[in-house]
Formats: sequence, C-alpha cells, structure tokens
Amino acid sequence: MPHIILAGTLDTKLQEFLYIHQQLQGLSTTTSSPLKITLIDCGRTNTQHEAITISQNDLVTRYGETEPKDLSKMQRGEIIKYMIHCCTGCVKDLIKDGPVHGILGAGGSGGTSLVSAVMRDAAPLGLPKLIVSTVASGDTGPIVGETDITLMNSVVDIAGSNELLLNVLSNAAGAMVGMSAAYERILEQRRKEVAQKAKRVTHIGITMFGVTTPCVNYITQHLTEKYPVEIYIFHATGHGGKAMERLVEEGRLDAVLDLTTTEICDHLCGGNMSAGPRRLETALSAGIPNIISLGATDMVNFGARSTVPAGYQNRLLLEHNPTVTLMRTMKEECEAIGKFVVEKIKTRAKNPEMVEVWIPQGGVSIVSTPGQPFADPEADAALAEAIRKGLDGTNIRIVEDMRHINEKGFAIDIADSLMKIVSRRKGFDS
Repeated sequence: MPHIILAGTLDTKLQEFLYIHQQLQGLSTTTSSPLKITLIDCGRTNTQHEAITISQNDLVTRYGETEPKDLSKMQRGEIIKYMIHCCTGCVKDLIKDGPVHGILGAGGSGGTSLVSAVMRDAAPLGLPKLIVSTVASGDTGPIVGETDITLMNSVVDIAGSNELLLNVLSNAAGAMVGMSAAYERILEQRRKEVAQKAKRVTHIGITMFGVTTPCVNYITQHLTEKYPVEIYIFHATGHGGKAMERLVEEGRLDAVLDLTTTEICDHLCGGNMSAGPRRLETALSAGIPNIISLGATDMVNFGARSTVPAGYQNRLLLEHNPTVTLMRTMKEECEAIGKFVVEKIKTRAKNPEMVEVWIPQGGVSIVSTPGQPFADPEADAALAEAIRKGLDGTNIRIVEDMRHINEKGFAIDIADSLMKIVSRRKGFDS
C-alpha cells in the first residue's frame, strides 16, 4: 500500500488540499494498490476537518519547542521557520516508522518555501517529492537545492476554485500516485536484490565537469569492467557537489573519487557554481575511502560574458558556451584553493589512511594542458606547492603525477588506487 504524505497550510488552502485528497482517493480505487494518505496541517492557525491526519495543534505540541509559542504574535517569516522545524520533525518520524512512498505539497511562495524545506531536510533522495507552486516557473534553485524535488507550475494562484486550477491539482495527484507506485516497486526490487547478492557492490561517487569528462569516462569504464561497483556521477555545478555529499550523509555511497573540485574555486572567487564553505567535509568526516584531485581548479564559472563582474573583465576569460564564461584562476587564487583543501583534510579527516590527494601536473582540465588557453604552469605549481607544504608531516598520501587529468593512464591508476583503499577499509571493517 503506497503511503503518501500530503502537507500544506490548511488555514489558507483547505479546500484545495481537500480536492487533492479526494483525487488521490479516487485514483486509489482505480489501481490495484490502495493508498494510505497522511494529511499534515502546517498552517499558522489550527484547522479542523475529518480528513486531517495530523493537525497544526498536534504538530506544534509534539514537535515544537518546550515553551509553547504564540504564533498569533509572530511575523510571517518567523512562523514559516517555526513550522518548517515542526513539520520536518514530523516527516522524519513518519519516514522512520515508514515506509513512505511520496510527499505532495502545494502553495504560493510561502507554502512552497515551507514544504520544500521539509522535503530537503527530512526526505531522502529518491523518495518522490512534488510541489504544485505559483513560483515553479521562476528561479527554482533555492527551492530544489541539491535534491530531486519536482515542481509543477500552478499557472493561476492556488486560491479558490476554477477549471484550470482543478485540472492542475488533479494532474499533480495523478503524478504522485504514479511516482509513489513506482517507488514502492523500486524498494521491493532493492530488497530482493540485497537478499540475493552474495558479493557486495561498492557505491562510488565521482565528480565531473565537461573539461574532465574524458577522465571520468575512462574511470567508469575501467571500474565497471574490473570491479563490482555502482557509479554515481555528479556534475560539479554547486548543487552536484552538495548532492554527492548528501548521499554520503545518507550512507548511500561507500567511496568518493572527488576528481573535479572546481566548486571550491567558485566559493572562493564568487563564481556561480559554489557548493558552499563545507565542500569536502562530509566524505572526510565519514571516514570512507576518498581520493581528492584538482579537476577544473583552473577556472571560475560565470554566466554569459556580460555577467562577469566588472573587477574580472580584464582577466583571462574563455566563453565555454553562450551562457557559461570561464575565468582562469591566478597564482594567488590557486594558493588559496590549495590551502582550502589542506584545511579541510587536516581538520575533518576522520581516517587519514582512507584519504589521498592526486595532483595531475600535466594539466587539471582539457583547456589547461600545454598550448591550451588556460595553460599556466606557475598557477598550477602554486596550487601543488600549497597542498604539498600544507600536508607535510601528515599521514595523507600525495600522488604527484606528470600526466594531465584526462590521460587514460592517469584515470586507470587513480581508479585502481581508490579500489585499493576500498579493499583496505573492508579489511578494517571485518
């Protein structure tokens, strides 16, 4: 029986959520699997209706702070933050007690920010998440983040009743029923596969950019042909790095080959693809096999050429495509990147024996090899020296390889080295 969580601010959207609830029930009768629906009220004031499973009063009483808050005296932004806290705790418990096969929400900007935060914080990647939203056609990056939230544009405001809105809400109910049923089958298949597998598969996360794609292709081909592995490739666009680290936190990755660490450049230099100040920390803190390399640390990412900040307009710029402009990192910036890597390793590495740093001295991307526009031996040397000097005296293995990052031999050697660490860890675990 698929279990769907339906969450929203019922003090303002009760009729719309009752319609979604009705549609879910109607669709349930036409399928072979009846639905279990948990309707959560995360509105500002308590609303009563027999369809509500967890009332607003229940939510704040069980998951709020020890001292009850008077929501009537709080500002709208404060209420949303408070209800995010309460609803997140509730959904985490529901998933823990599970199974849960989908989460569905609907709302304007406030309701969307509330429900999406709950989905991001409480629900694992892979669990279907759908929001019907008035802001689904705008800048959705802050809503989705590094997760797999699906947004459906409501077209009209989610207020009142009209043919178009009811059509959209009905479609959302149908989509959630389909996704939840598919997810239920996936979970069942996984259970069967786990029971049948005699040999454990190693789940490996790898970071990639367009300029390091050849290396990742070689690595993937080599690993899948030689070892029992499952590869997860993450596009190092900011959200990609966060998504990989999210999977590490969820315990779904056994090892990380952090080949492409360009997100650090964007964090330090103000580019568009930063993964934030905590990049590298999660895998290091988890103590899992972790090779860190320097793929695409020769560049900072911006949008179209016209969007590059004024202070960078006279720098070495390369138009990767009409919407992406790359800026070559200078010597001083490369030193800072190296120091960032060193600081994370020295302060976060739970198990230094599981960590290696690989430095491809022949170039860190397609465009930084000799003769290419971003070739800058001095900047690359500064990065290598910062890492070498910073990790001196530690137990971290540093591999300085004369090849460039996209050479097949480099790719195969770094892949094999990761698997040697994996085998050592299995020895420790046993």
